[in-house]
Amino acid sequence: MPPSIEAAWGLRERPSKGPKPGLTLDRIVDAAVSLASTEGIGAVSMGRVAKELGASTMSLYRYVSAKSELYVLMQEAATGAPPELFPPGTGWREALEAWAWGIREVYLRNLWILRLPVSGPPATPNLVAWWEKALVALEGTGLDAGGKISVTLLVGGFVRSDALVMADLATVIAGGDAAPEEVVARYGRTLRRLADPEKYPEVARMLESGVMDVADEPEAEFRFGLTRILDGVAVLVEGRAS
Repeated sequence: MPPSIEAAWGLRERPSKGPKPGLTLDRIVDAAVSLASTEGIGAVSMGRVAKELGASTMSLYRYVSAKSELYVLMQEAATGAPPELFPPGTGWREALEAWAWGIREVYLRNLWILRLPVSGPPATPNLVAWWEKALVALEGTGLDAGGKISVTLLVGGFVRSDALVMADLATVIAGGDAAPEEVVARYGRTLRRLADPEKYPEVARMLESGVMDVADEPEAEFRFGLTRILDGVAVLVEGRAS
């Protein structure tokens, strides 16, 4: 079993005391999460975290074997256990929608999570708990275990993709001097100058409609995409029922 998974589940014996009084795995993870939240995941290194704690880099290795392990524990801590997203008896669609919005909120609070490499399916306590919530939401759909997992991966993948786009846009906006509305407007003006209407007639018609002159509400595209995906899942569920 990977050391990071053992540490997340509390299966590894922790040092009774470290070379620096008060140094613990929880303090190390908290410091790393704080650093990622303020400066991005690229700022996180064993040396930098040690500096934040006023400890030596080597002292951290008594608790964390490598930066990759630290990443796993950071994601576990920042994700947290899922709240009570829906009461028992909630319909599958409403329940799965609540789950998707809940995951989105986690991502938007911790955009750095989206920069972590995906190393496999959920394997730490909090991530497994979120996975459990999705499977509970799909109870009563008639889908078999494979179908439930596929739907969970589909919805979860969409949430992650949307949040990643939001994170990228937030980075662009934060690095400039314009509001989101102005960023969208500039894009529209640029396309009007560069895109020949004879070569790109559909793009030209889109620009003429004015849709690119006003920024959508932050949640509009997410709501649209999630609704369409759930519409497709509903067709699948109805097909199974018939």
